[in-house]
Amino acid sequence: MSTGLIALLDDIVGLAKVAAASLDDVAAQATKAGAKAAGVVIDDAAVTPRYVVGFAADRELPIVRRIAIGSLRNKLLFLLPAALALSFFAPWAITPLLMLGGAYLCYEGAEKIIEAIWPHEAEATPIAAVATTPQALEDAKIRSAISTDFILSAEIMAIALATIPTSSFITQAAILAVVGIGITVIVYGAVALIVKADDVGVMLARNGGPFGGAARPIGRGLVLAMPPFLKLLSIIGTAAMAWVGGGIILHGLEEFGLGGPAHAIHGAAVVARDALPAIGGAVEWFVTALGAAIVGLVVGAALVPIVHRGLVPVLRAVRKPA
Repeated sequence: MSTGLIALLDDIVGLAKVAAASLDDVAAQATKAGAKAAGVVIDDAAVTPRYVVGFAADRELPIVRRIAIGSLRNKLLFLLPAALALSFFAPWAITPLLMLGGAYLCYEGAEKIIEAIWPHEAEATPIAAVATTPQALEDAKIRSAISTDFILSAEIMAIALATIPTSSFITQAAILAVVGIGITVIVYGAVALIVKADDVGVMLARNGGPFGGAARPIGRGLVLAMPPFLKLLSIIGTAAMAWVGGGIILHGLEEFGLGGPAHAIHGAAVVARDALPAIGGAVEWFVTALGAAIVGLVVGAALVPIVHRGLVPVLRAVRKPA
């Protein structure tokens, strides 16, 4: 009897070790997949703060919270099952869909740069047209933010799926869930800190808060630093879109046997690394990212007139009431 109990305990310990190893593997794969999607994550964090601009300070965090809940819903209820279904039924479609998402990122990045160089008059937005009360405006802004998040989250989940090695259905689901939850917490935690930083700065500048008068210069510095920081964040987000989108396009071309552009960029990165061995790793990464960004901007610039003169008029004609 005691021997059987000991054997049972050994089995339980063995199962616990297997489960712990599986959890470690899921965590490691989720970290790797999340790192691959870093560029889209940066863009997500750069884009979201604009949706709380213009609202009262006491509404900023509730708005961020509602957007974060919508983002989790996008990832876990819609995109995760869709990604698993793709992996099971149509794995061949993952690369083309990734490239399509990459092309969208390239287009967004190029359009932002073109708009910054040659600004044009903005059209009236549907949000401004339908929002007649502060609550309606807030709801409309949140819906718009969640819609934008859906596109970025789809790209994050697709990149994560493409990164996961061949594994069981449960493992894939667990990794995607960890990536989705982890990235949402990181992105919207960062957004919450960003949007409240100026309020903290004002508080410190007025009375130093719990730190006394010595903190007033820090508060003034925060208030003065936030506008240029937000502008810098927007620039980083635009660069990330071009870099990530171009990288996805290059990788997709390699998958279809067209590896020339990617090999040329890699060769240039290796030459630059060898020329500056003291900082070779950083130089190789920078040249690779720069090459991908250039490809992304070229693709995006080619797509801008196609979208503006082709797709947009067609969509307007389709949506126009009879």
